[in-house]
Amino acid sequence: MDDTEDAIWLHCTSSAVRRAARQLGQLYDDAMGETGLRGTQFSLLSQIAHSGEPTQKALADAMVMDLSALGHTLKPLIRDGLVELVPDLKDRRAKRVRLTAAGAKRQSDMVANWRVAQRRFDAVFGKEKSEELRRTLALIASPDFAKAFPASTNRRKRQSRIT
Repeated sequence: MDDTEDAIWLHCTSSAVRRAARQLGQLYDDAMGETGLRGTQFSLLSQIAHSGEPTQKALADAMVMDLSALGHTLKPLIRDGLVELVPDLKDRRAKRVRLTAAGAKRQSDMVANWRVAQRRFDAVFGKEKSEELRRTLALIASPDFAKAFPASTNRRKRQSRIT
């Protein structure tokens, strides 16, 4: 690797965030223990619980996912009876995502595991730095931040044509 390639690798924010996300994903997956679910699935169940019965589009937007990735992620949760898709009462074409009683219980049961992972992260990284990191990541994940990148606008237009 030459100096230019090394500099790109060292200074690429996207690569650094992806590496950190993979590492954190593995650590949180481990923290989920014998629950049978991954940290990403817990996050999805928690977002559904927080949102009530969001439409698939609203859930995908909240999770910063495209609809096809959301559908792929929901399949095992639907199969296992933790989540169900129900027609929207006002727009029968739209589907809402709802936790089943089993899904709500599983999400609630997993909170203790999640808290352990959060405490470990805060202990290593520092509570104040952790809070600042979450605020920063929330900004980066926001639609307003994405507007600064015209390519992401084009990607969203392509996605809306697909759905």
